[in-house]
Amino acid sequence: MGAVTQLQATIRTLLPGILVAILVAMAAQFTSEHYGAPAMLMALVFGMTLSFLSEPGAATAPGILFTSRDVLKFGVFLLGARISAELLMDLGLPLFALVVAAMFATILFGVLAGRLLGKDLPFSLLTGGAVAICGASAALAIAAVLPQDEKSEQNLLFTVLSVTLLSTLAMVFYPIGTAMLGFSDVEAGAFLGATIHDVAQVVGAGFSISDEAGKTATLVKLTRVTLLAPIVIALALLARARGWSNGTGKRPPLLPVFVIGFVTLAALNSLGLVPPLLRDVAVAVSKWALLTAIAAVGLKTSLRSVYAFGPGAIGLVVGQSLFLACFVLAGLALFVL
Repeated sequence: MGAVTQLQATIRTLLPGILVAILVAMAAQFTSEHYGAPAMLMALVFGMTLSFLSEPGAATAPGILFTSRDVLKFGVFLLGARISAELLMDLGLPLFALVVAAMFATILFGVLAGRLLGKDLPFSLLTGGAVAICGASAALAIAAVLPQDEKSEQNLLFTVLSVTLLSTLAMVFYPIGTAMLGFSDVEAGAFLGATIHDVAQVVGAGFSISDEAGKTATLVKLTRVTLLAPIVIALALLARARGWSNGTGKRPPLLPVFVIGFVTLAALNSLGLVPPLLRDVAVAVSKWALLTAIAAVGLKTSLRSVYAFGPGAIGLVVGQSLFLACFVLAGLALFVL
């Protein structure tokens, strides 16, 4: 009975904050569906307007903290249901090689540019990984294995906010650019999928051109999502080697449990062991878990903290995005198409 009583007490403590984060996520999704605004961006903005709910002593504070960390990891774990080996085979070796090269080159560029701009290594890795892989989802996963200190929540919020805004701008202007360059639908889809940060904006940009461009863009983008697991594992090993704190005073785990779950689920899906209905449910739950976690991150951060980053941080993310676009454009022209 003692364990049951403890569980009930924990639920009572966490439930108010979890429900607030869910309500913010639902409001963001409603706004996205009815007005076309990015759901992740809306969740952040709505959450920041209610940041007083996470102040020490607030009844909702423990649940908001739990949602921003543990629900986040659960969402990343379920993200593995999107991944399969079939994606990689459908893409083809030249384009897959370009996607991998662009990812590593963008992260390396981010680290070097961040050093020149006076940004620390964790921040450069966070922004570089978010730009290179899959936007907000990558930022959430990477942040979970980077050092946890007084700046980590603000770093995550800034990164998600900036890459979501840039993804929205790219969704509008990149299709215009591919038309000006005379790209075919397949070429345009490959470029969009390899350069736009978030999946939703990739889909929107691709299908605004044609069905063929949309399908190609989605395939390339999901291949980038596949690369999330090895990057998070590499960063977890780096954090352990450098002795970065995970916020608990303990050495970070060699392989985070949520990353192991992500890889395992992706492997099972590749082997055809995940039924389609179960896969669809996992993808839907992952989407809502990540959106709710983003809402919780917004709830934990005041708008004033975003202003403190200054033009250097903004320049870093914009520079990383432009570097990725130029690298992919050159690769498509010289080696792939």
